Amino acid sequence: MEYNETSTHPNFKRFCKTLELRNDPELIAAYKKVHAEGAAWPEIIQGIREVGIIDMEIYLAGTRLFMIMDTVPDFDHEKAMAELAKKPRQKEWEAYVSRFQRSSSGATADEKWQMIERIFKLPG
Repeated sequence: MEYNETSTHPNFKRFCKTLELRNDPELIAAYKKVHAEGAAWPEIIQGIREVGIIDMEIYLAGTRLFMIMDTVPDFDHEKAMAELAKKPRQKEWEAYVSRFQRSSSGATADEKWQMIERIFKLPG
């Protein structure tokens, strides 16, 4: 389903991030599998929602991941990421998915995913 910013949540903040996967077709296929619909651990999905993330999508181009996060209007990114890191099974999940990613196994999601800057928006 496509996210429509005017339907449920007319006011939100959007964050876009990027992360590099290891250049290994088998690992990339496995990473896609653990992110397939219904495959992410329920505690991870719950924690994401509890910190104020309304919607999240991850796209893949080669080894580059691109994440779009839509959040509640008063979302404080640093505070929310610190809170998310403390949620049940979050450290376990980060260690689990780190085998696919070009990052250290002890890195938090916020340390792995790099914020990217928007440089263009279609005029409305």
